[in-house]
Amino acid sequence: MTAAPIVPGPHDAVATTAAAALAAVLPSSEQLEPGNPQPGTEHVTSLFSAAVVADLGGPISGRVGVLVADELTSALSSSPMGQLDLAAAVQPALDAAAAALGGSAQPGRTVDLDEVVADMGGDFTAVPLLGSTIFAAVLVPDSTLSVASSTTTSTTTPTTTPGTTPGTATTSAAPAAAGSPEPTDAPSTLGEALGSVAQPTLPPVPGPPVEGNVRSIATGRRGIEMLHGVEMEVTVELGRTRMAVRDLLALTPGAVLALDRAAGSPADLLVNGRLIARGEVVVVDEDFGLRITEILDQSAAV
Repeated sequence: MTAAPIVPGPHDAVATTAAAALAAVLPSSEQLEPGNPQPGTEHVTSLFSAAVVADLGGPISGRVGVLVADELTSALSSSPMGQLDLAAAVQPALDAAAAALGGSAQPGRTVDLDEVVADMGGDFTAVPLLGSTIFAAVLVPDSTLSVASSTTTSTTTPTTTPGTTPGTATTSAAPAAAGSPEPTDAPSTLGEALGSVAQPTLPPVPGPPVEGNVRSIATGRRGIEMLHGVEMEVTVELGRTRMAVRDLLALTPGAVLALDRAAGSPADLLVNGRLIARGEVVVVDEDFGLRITEILDQSAAV
Protein backbone atom coordinates (compact mmCIF):
# COMPACT_ATOMS: atom_id res chain seq x y z
CA MET A 1 0.00 0.00 0.00
CA THR A 2 1.31 3.43 -0.91
CA ALA A 3 0.85 6.21 1.62
CA ALA A 4 -0.53 9.59 0.66
CA PRO A 5 2.14 12.25 0.04
CA ILE A 6 3.11 14.39 3.00
CA VAL A 7 1.36 17.76 2.90
CA PRO A 8 3.46 20.60 4.37
CA GLY A 9 1.85 22.30 7.36
CA PRO A 10 1.79 26.03 8.08
CA HIS A 11 3.93 25.70 11.20
CA ASP A 12 6.49 23.11 10.08
CA ALA A 13 9.41 25.44 10.80
CA VAL A 14 8.39 25.78 14.45
CA ALA A 15 7.88 22.03 14.78
CA THR A 16 11.31 21.36 13.26
CA THR A 17 12.96 23.83 15.63
CA ALA A 18 11.40 22.13 18.66
CA ALA A 19 12.38 18.70 17.33
CA ALA A 20 15.98 19.79 16.75
CA ALA A 21 16.21 21.12 20.32
CA LEU A 22 14.83 17.86 21.70
CA ALA A 23 17.13 15.74 19.51
CA ALA A 24 20.21 17.55 20.82
CA VAL A 25 19.46 16.41 24.40
CA LEU A 26 17.68 13.07 23.95
CA PRO A 27 19.89 10.17 25.12
CA SER A 28 21.29 8.54 21.98
CA SER A 29 24.49 6.85 20.84
CA GLU A 30 24.47 8.77 17.55
CA GLN A 31 23.64 12.25 16.35
CA LEU A 32 19.95 12.69 15.57
CA GLU A 33 18.47 15.03 12.97
CA PRO A 34 14.82 16.03 12.53
CA GLY A 35 13.08 14.74 9.41
CA ASN A 36 10.14 16.24 7.56
CA PRO A 37 7.21 17.27 9.79
CA GLN A 38 3.96 15.54 8.88
CA PRO A 39 0.36 15.39 10.12
CA GLY A 40 -0.01 12.92 12.98
CA THR A 41 -2.23 9.90 12.41
CA GLU A 42 -3.56 7.02 14.48
CA HIS A 43 -0.66 4.91 13.18
CA VAL A 44 2.06 7.16 14.57
CA THR A 45 2.83 4.90 17.55
CA SER A 46 3.20 1.68 15.55
CA LEU A 47 6.96 2.20 15.10
CA PHE A 48 7.81 2.89 18.73
CA SER A 49 7.85 1.15 22.09
CA ALA A 50 7.07 3.93 24.60
CA ALA A 51 5.84 7.50 24.89
CA VAL A 52 6.30 10.41 27.32
CA VAL A 53 4.12 13.54 27.29
CA ALA A 54 4.63 16.79 29.22
CA ASP A 55 2.17 19.65 29.65
CA LEU A 56 3.48 23.11 28.81
CA GLY A 57 3.49 26.15 31.05
CA GLY A 58 4.30 29.82 30.67
CA PRO A 59 3.00 31.77 27.66
CA ILE A 60 2.51 28.55 25.64
CA SER A 61 -0.28 26.12 26.51
CA GLY A 62 -0.72 22.57 25.31
CA ARG A 63 1.80 19.78 25.50
CA VAL A 64 4.75 18.16 23.81
CA GLY A 65 5.40 14.44 23.48
CA VAL A 66 8.19 12.13 22.41
CA LEU A 67 7.93 8.59 21.08
CA VAL A 68 11.03 6.42 21.51
CA ALA A 69 12.05 3.18 19.86
CA ASP A 70 12.96 -0.04 21.62
CA GLU A 71 16.67 0.86 21.54
CA LEU A 72 16.32 3.49 24.27
CA THR A 73 13.80 1.64 26.42
CA SER A 74 15.98 -1.50 26.33
CA ALA A 75 19.04 0.50 27.36
CA LEU A 76 17.18 2.01 30.31
CA SER A 77 15.83 -1.35 31.47
CA SER A 78 19.23 -3.06 31.26
CA SER A 79 21.27 -0.31 32.95
CA PRO A 80 23.86 -1.53 35.50
CA MET A 81 22.11 0.77 37.99
CA GLY A 82 18.86 -1.11 37.58
CA GLN A 83 15.89 -0.07 35.49
CA LEU A 84 15.84 3.69 34.95
CA ASP A 85 12.69 5.77 34.60
CA LEU A 86 11.97 6.75 30.99
CA ALA A 87 10.15 9.98 31.89
CA ALA A 88 13.08 11.18 34.01
CA ALA A 89 15.59 10.22 31.31
CA VAL A 90 13.87 12.28 28.58
CA GLN A 91 12.82 15.22 30.80
CA PRO A 92 15.80 17.41 29.78
CA ALA A 93 14.88 16.80 26.13
CA LEU A 94 11.26 17.79 26.78
CA ASP A 95 12.50 20.92 28.58
CA ALA A 96 14.59 21.84 25.53
CA ALA A 97 11.65 21.38 23.15
CA ALA A 98 9.37 23.44 25.39
CA ALA A 99 11.92 26.25 25.54
CA ALA A 100 12.16 26.23 21.74
CA LEU A 101 8.37 26.64 21.61
CA GLY A 102 8.56 29.59 24.01
CA GLY A 103 7.31 27.87 27.16
CA SER A 104 8.37 25.48 29.89
CA ALA A 105 7.69 21.78 30.38
CA GLN A 106 5.99 20.28 33.40
CA PRO A 107 7.28 16.90 34.65
CA GLY A 108 6.78 14.33 31.91
CA ARG A 109 4.51 11.34 32.32
CA THR A 110 4.66 7.96 30.61
CA VAL A 111 1.60 7.41 28.42
CA ASP A 112 0.32 4.14 27.00
CA LEU A 113 0.87 4.02 23.25
CA ASP A 114 -2.85 3.42 22.69
CA GLU A 115 -3.63 6.71 24.44
CA VAL A 116 -1.03 8.97 22.85
CA VAL A 117 -3.19 10.24 19.97
CA ALA A 118 -6.08 11.07 22.32
CA ASP A 119 -3.66 12.74 24.75
CA MET A 120 -2.62 15.20 22.03
CA GLY A 121 -6.13 16.65 22.25
CA GLY A 122 -6.76 17.03 18.52
CA ASP A 123 -4.74 17.50 15.34
CA PHE A 124 -0.99 17.31 15.89
CA THR A 125 2.28 17.27 13.97
CA ALA A 126 4.87 14.49 14.14
CA VAL A 127 8.56 15.08 13.42
CA PRO A 128 10.79 11.97 13.11
CA LEU A 129 14.26 12.01 14.63
CA LEU A 130 16.68 10.22 12.33
CA GLY A 131 19.95 8.46 12.94
CA SER A 132 20.84 5.25 11.16
CA THR A 133 17.13 4.46 11.59
CA ILE A 134 14.12 6.35 12.92
CA PHE A 135 15.10 6.62 16.58
CA ALA A 136 12.22 8.72 17.95
CA ALA A 137 9.49 11.19 17.02
CA VAL A 138 8.37 14.49 18.49
CA LEU A 139 4.65 15.23 18.74
CA VAL A 140 3.20 18.73 19.15
CA PRO A 141 -0.49 19.72 18.92
CA ASP A 142 -1.19 22.04 15.99
CA SER A 143 -2.88 24.51 18.36
CA THR A 144 0.38 24.77 20.34
CA LEU A 145 2.39 25.25 17.15
CA SER A 146 0.00 27.99 16.05
CA VAL A 147 0.50 29.96 19.26
CA ALA A 148 4.25 29.40 19.20
CA SER A 149 4.43 30.49 15.57
CA SER A 150 2.48 33.68 16.17
CA THR A 151 4.65 34.50 19.18
CA THR A 152 7.81 34.02 17.13
CA THR A 153 6.45 36.15 14.28
CA SER A 154 5.45 39.00 16.57
CA THR A 155 8.92 39.16 18.10
CA THR A 156 10.77 39.10 14.77
CA THR A 157 11.80 42.46 13.29
CA PRO A 158 11.46 42.57 9.49
CA THR A 159 14.52 43.65 7.52
CA THR A 160 14.72 45.45 4.20
CA THR A 161 17.13 44.37 1.50
CA PRO A 162 18.67 47.10 -0.69
CA GLY A 163 16.64 47.52 -3.83
CA THR A 164 13.33 46.60 -2.21
CA THR A 165 10.47 48.76 -1.09
CA PRO A 166 10.25 49.33 2.70
CA GLY A 167 7.53 47.19 4.21
CA THR A 168 7.97 44.47 1.59
CA ALA A 169 8.95 41.14 3.04
CA THR A 170 11.98 39.51 1.43
CA THR A 171 12.83 35.89 2.01
CA SER A 172 15.87 33.90 1.01
CA ALA A 173 17.08 30.39 1.55
CA ALA A 174 19.49 30.08 4.47
CA PRO A 175 22.93 28.81 3.41
CA ALA A 176 23.68 25.27 4.42
CA ALA A 177 26.11 24.92 7.29
CA ALA A 178 29.56 23.69 6.36
CA GLY A 179 29.73 19.93 6.46
CA SER A 180 25.95 19.52 6.66
CA PRO A 181 24.66 16.38 4.92
CA GLU A 182 22.70 16.80 1.73
CA PRO A 183 18.93 16.35 2.11
CA THR A 184 17.71 12.85 1.44
CA ASP A 185 14.36 11.21 0.92
CA ALA A 186 14.74 9.26 4.18
CA PRO A 187 12.03 11.09 6.15
CA SER A 188 9.40 10.02 3.61
CA THR A 189 9.77 6.44 4.78
CA LEU A 190 8.28 7.45 8.13
CA GLY A 191 5.31 8.97 6.34
CA GLU A 192 4.76 5.74 4.45
CA ALA A 193 4.98 3.68 7.62
CA LEU A 194 2.65 5.95 9.56
CA GLY A 195 0.10 5.93 6.76
CA SER A 196 -0.08 2.16 6.40
CA VAL A 197 -0.52 -0.57 8.98
CA ALA A 198 0.84 -3.02 6.40
CA GLN A 199 4.38 -1.71 7.01
CA PRO A 200 5.20 -2.65 10.64
CA THR A 201 8.95 -2.53 10.01
CA LEU A 202 10.95 0.35 8.68
CA PRO A 203 13.94 0.18 6.31
CA PRO A 204 17.04 2.06 7.47
CA VAL A 205 17.79 5.53 6.22
CA PRO A 206 19.65 5.25 2.87
CA GLY A 207 23.39 5.44 3.19
CA PRO A 208 26.25 3.27 4.43
CA PRO A 209 26.15 2.21 8.10
CA VAL A 210 28.38 4.02 10.55
CA GLU A 211 31.19 1.60 11.32
CA GLY A 212 31.53 2.77 14.91
CA ASN A 213 27.85 2.09 15.58
CA VAL A 214 28.12 -1.43 14.14
CA ARG A 215 31.01 -2.24 16.45
CA SER A 216 29.23 -0.86 19.51
CA ILE A 217 26.11 -2.94 18.80
CA ALA A 218 28.21 -6.07 18.42
CA THR A 219 30.02 -5.52 21.70
CA GLY A 220 26.89 -4.54 23.64
CA ARG A 221 28.16 -1.08 24.64
CA ARG A 222 25.73 1.02 22.65
CA GLY A 223 23.05 1.04 25.33
CA ILE A 224 25.49 2.36 27.93
CA GLU A 225 26.78 5.06 25.57
CA MET A 226 23.35 6.54 24.98
CA LEU A 227 22.78 6.85 28.76
CA HIS A 228 25.91 8.93 29.40
CA GLY A 229 23.90 12.17 29.61
CA VAL A 230 21.13 10.80 31.86
CA GLU A 231 21.15 12.38 35.32
CA MET A 232 20.61 10.14 38.35
CA GLU A 233 20.14 10.81 42.05
CA VAL A 234 23.15 9.83 44.16
CA THR A 235 22.63 9.38 47.91
CA VAL A 236 25.03 8.60 50.75
CA GLU A 237 23.40 6.71 53.62
CA LEU A 238 24.93 6.46 57.09
CA GLY A 239 22.37 4.01 58.42
CA ARG A 240 18.70 3.32 59.06
CA THR A 241 16.32 2.76 61.93
CA ARG A 242 12.64 2.05 62.48
CA MET A 243 10.51 4.09 64.86
CA ALA A 244 6.93 4.12 66.02
CA VAL A 245 4.84 7.17 65.21
CA ARG A 246 4.72 8.13 68.89
CA ASP A 247 8.52 8.22 69.00
CA LEU A 248 8.69 10.35 65.84
CA LEU A 249 6.24 12.83 67.32
CA ALA A 250 8.33 12.99 70.49
CA LEU A 251 11.50 14.08 68.67
CA THR A 252 12.95 17.41 69.83
CA PRO A 253 16.13 19.33 68.98
CA GLY A 254 19.04 17.51 70.56
CA ALA A 255 17.47 14.06 70.39
CA VAL A 256 19.82 11.27 69.29
CA LEU A 257 18.76 8.44 66.96
CA ALA A 258 20.56 5.12 67.11
CA LEU A 259 21.17 3.73 63.61
CA ASP A 260 21.71 0.15 62.50
CA ARG A 261 25.36 0.87 61.73
CA ALA A 262 28.32 0.59 64.10
CA ALA A 263 30.57 3.60 64.56
CA GLY A 264 33.34 3.62 61.97
CA SER A 265 31.44 1.40 59.53
CA PRO A 266 31.46 2.48 55.89
CA ALA A 267 28.57 4.51 54.51
CA ASP A 268 26.50 3.27 51.57
CA LEU A 269 26.44 4.96 48.15
CA LEU A 270 23.09 4.53 46.40
CA VAL A 271 22.22 5.53 42.83
CA ASN A 272 18.46 5.86 42.28
CA GLY A 273 18.01 3.84 45.46
CA ARG A 274 20.33 1.01 44.35
CA LEU A 275 23.41 0.23 46.46
CA ILE A 276 26.52 0.26 44.24
CA ALA A 277 29.46 1.19 46.51
CA ARG A 278 30.62 1.87 50.07
CA GLY A 279 33.09 4.37 51.48
CA GLU A 280 34.16 6.55 54.38
CA VAL A 281 32.79 10.02 55.09
CA VAL A 282 35.33 12.82 54.72
CA VAL A 283 35.28 16.62 54.82
CA VAL A 284 36.17 18.55 51.67
CA ASP A 285 36.34 22.35 51.95
CA GLU A 286 33.81 22.38 54.81
CA ASP A 287 31.47 20.04 52.87
CA PHE A 288 30.90 16.37 53.50
CA GLY A 289 32.21 13.93 50.91
CA LEU A 290 32.58 10.18 50.46
CA ARG A 291 35.87 8.43 49.74
CA ILE A 292 35.00 5.24 47.85
CA THR A 293 36.57 2.15 49.40
CA GLU A 294 34.54 -0.62 47.79
CA ILE A 295 32.66 -1.03 44.50
CA LEU A 296 30.02 -3.75 44.67
CA ASP A 297 29.70 -6.12 41.76
CA GLN A 298 26.31 -6.57 40.11
CA SER A 299 25.44 -9.69 42.08
CA ALA A 300 26.06 -7.91 45.41
CA ALA A 301 24.31 -4.65 44.50
CA VAL A 302 20.75 -4.34 45.83
